[in-house]
Amino acid sequence: MSKQSLVTEATLAAAASGAASDVVDEAAAAAFGVNRTDLRIIGLVAAAETLTAGELATRARLSPAATTTAIQRLTHAGHLTRRTATEDRRRAVVELTQAAARLLEEIYAPIERAGRAILEDYSAEQLELVVEVLRRGAEMQLGEAERIRGL
Repeated sequence: MSKQSLVTEATLAAAASGAASDVVDEAAAAAFGVNRTDLRIIGLVAAAETLTAGELATRARLSPAATTTAIQRLTHAGHLTRRTATEDRRRAVVELTQAAARLLEEIYAPIERAGRAILEDYSAEQLELVVEVLRRGAEMQLGEAERIRGL
């Protein structure tokens, strides 16, 4: 196969992988009973463990008002809790409920295990290339998101 054909195949495979990730996230959002933005917020809070509303707004790229509304919605749904920060009693932080953390684990841990099993089939040298391609691809996607926001 020519290099140009391989570039085309890789581009199509990357698009298919992204579309498959979207399908998984749609299913995960449905399992949580939330929209995709709320699922992203759940993921951001899970990754950080605790966040202030301001930190969450910045990471989610939402306005403070939209973030407050989402926090209220997710708290009411039983996915987030809001409490006073231990290091600064004037600040409130949000974190996942145990139930939300369990559901997140139930949804995504098997996917991580399956992905790791696939990666085990590759040599260390091949994995270095996979890591490079994925990192560069993520940087490119984020750059394109910024470009699109500027339209």
